[in-house]
Amino acid sequence: MILKPTKNEIAYLKMGMYGEAGSGKTFTSSLVAIGLHRFIKSNEAIGFIDTETGSSFVLHLFKDAKIKLLTAKTRAFADLLTILDEAEKNCSILILDSITHFWNELLDAYQKKHNLNRITLRHWIPIKQTWREFTDRYVNSRLHIIMCGRAGIIWDDVEDEEGIKELKKVGTKLKAEVETSFEPSLLVEMVKERTSNRPGKTWIHRAYIIKDRFDIIDGQFFDEPKFEDFLPHISRLNIGGEHKALDVSSNSQALFNNPGLGEAKYKEKKILLDEITDYIRLIYPSQSEQDKTGRIKILMQCANTSSWNAITDMGNDKLKLIKEAIKEIYEKEKTKND
Repeated sequence: MILKPTKNEIAYLKMGMYGEAGSGKTFTSSLVAIGLHRFIKSNEAIGFIDTETGSSFVLHLFKDAKIKLLTAKTRAFADLLTILDEAEKNCSILILDSITHFWNELLDAYQKKHNLNRITLRHWIPIKQTWREFTDRYVNSRLHIIMCGRAGIIWDDVEDEEGIKELKKVGTKLKAEVETSFEPSLLVEMVKERTSNRPGKTWIHRAYIIKDRFDIIDGQFFDEPKFEDFLPHISRLNIGGEHKALDVSSNSQALFNNPGLGEAKYKEKKILLDEITDYIRLIYPSQSEQDKTGRIKILMQCANTSSWNAITDMGNDKLKLIKEAIKEIYEKEKTKND
């Protein structure tokens, strides 16, 4: 059976964090990684995929915590899966800062590879399929991953009191492939908020919980966030237990070879309609009024309709019966003529 008794099989933190420049993504993700390292009592290193040179500015945090930090400085999507493999072997936690650069690099690489001025609708399928190799690994990897990204703007047509629509900013999102923000189980927006117009420190870093799939801290916010603020979500994970987010080994390729389903069923229908048409033409081949009338009569006799649209809407089993009935008439006519 595919359906099985439910158990918590999410053993690793999959956290997403996005925000504008200076909102505290790199610093906060480092605090969370260090706190998580202590919480799980890890002796392994923490990995840092660095696309913005941020690792150099938070290195002191890891040194003070006496945690080894392994860094890869690259923006090439081609390196991303390799780094995930290395991190699973050598690290317990991985910071990815920022995923936005990998998405942009993948788009640029596709355009350059195919000598394109712009990406059109037909190009998105191979790009998204390639990107999905990362998102599948992100969800299923046996590794705590904190994925940072830049903030993108959500635009929509907003109607005013006079009924006039105007394109306006209605929100923010993780700036990457559009479905990437669905993958983290904990999604946080970092915002740099002004607290006062007076001289001195007038800014705070605020973490808004956009999504908490355990629904414990969902919708809350924390100023100058630290590891403990996210602990209610983390403590619900099956840490140390089995991790099986999704079964990506199963696929639907067989559907395209099954004559009763999907594309194969559509192809079978086309063949049946062609065969019906061919048998009718063999019986009544000319464009004479007599043969035109004959074609109408044979459809009425075998299909109970003269409408070709109605026939094309019929199921394959019905079309098979119609084809056999017309074929029988053809063979009788052929025997008579012979």
